[in-house]
Amino acid sequence: MFRIISDGGCDFSKAEVARHDIDIVPFFVSFDQVNYLKEGVDISKDGFFKRLATEKGLFPKTSQPSPQDYIDTFTPHLAAGKDIICLTISSKLSGSCNSASLAIDILGEEYPDRKVVLIDSLNASIGQGLILREMIKMRDAGRTLQETVKLTEKILKTTRIYVTLDNLEYLKKGGRVGPTTAFVGGILGLNPILQVEEGQVVQLDNVRGRKNALRMIEEAMVETLKDEIENISIIIGHTHSLPEATAFKASAEAALGTTIALPATEIGVTIGSHVGPGALAFAYCRKYEAI
Repeated sequence: MFRIISDGGCDFSKAEVARHDIDIVPFFVSFDQVNYLKEGVDISKDGFFKRLATEKGLFPKTSQPSPQDYIDTFTPHLAAGKDIICLTISSKLSGSCNSASLAIDILGEEYPDRKVVLIDSLNASIGQGLILREMIKMRDAGRTLQETVKLTEKILKTTRIYVTLDNLEYLKKGGRVGPTTAFVGGILGLNPILQVEEGQVVQLDNVRGRKNALRMIEEAMVETLKDEIENISIIIGHTHSLPEATAFKASAEAALGTTIALPATEIGVTIGSHVGPGALAFAYCRKYEAI
């Protein structure tokens, strides 16, 4: 059986990683651009967002895993005779995919008989996590590495993630929007709605008021998914906003007429550093059985 590995962009919890017997290559985050903490090892998601919520003016920076981080994770499995599928956050959002590719090239000389397949998710956070869950389901159902790769490449084309933010400050700090846009948006109470499209973050709209933004996302969700809901996997994500995410999940379930099986999930530091506390996200993908 092949081994499944993902970078930390998938936002799996430690419990989920252990339950599904996979490996995560974590990202790093720094609050001072000097000391970098490994997510899930040196700092938890909850600890990260609590710092952002309580220490005003704190704007962290993230760093992708290095080729050596991937080598250290890949090597034990290759040495044990296992092939690997590695899923990464969109290569248009991070250098993680390139780090994994360099590691694969280096290890190919030492393990020429082993196969390591790299898949760029063209997504992030809970969207990447949905793709990873489908990969796990395929592995557990006895699909071969080749079958899993082929189906995964089709699934990622069906994956969408939408995010609305509490404010524009973190996007401004990261250079995603200009200071004038952020200032005007704050005065008008605008909530941006973002989407990952072809691996990049694009702004779909600016909506006045949080409730209006969430209603717009829910209406679009229902219109898109209502006729094929049994073939779709859905997840709600948030940054330090579990009560609101739980309420939105219940509202979405009522609107869709179905139960969203996956629990509301906290988004990790990779995307959380750019959106800040108070973000709410919705993602979906087509189940592999329906491809």
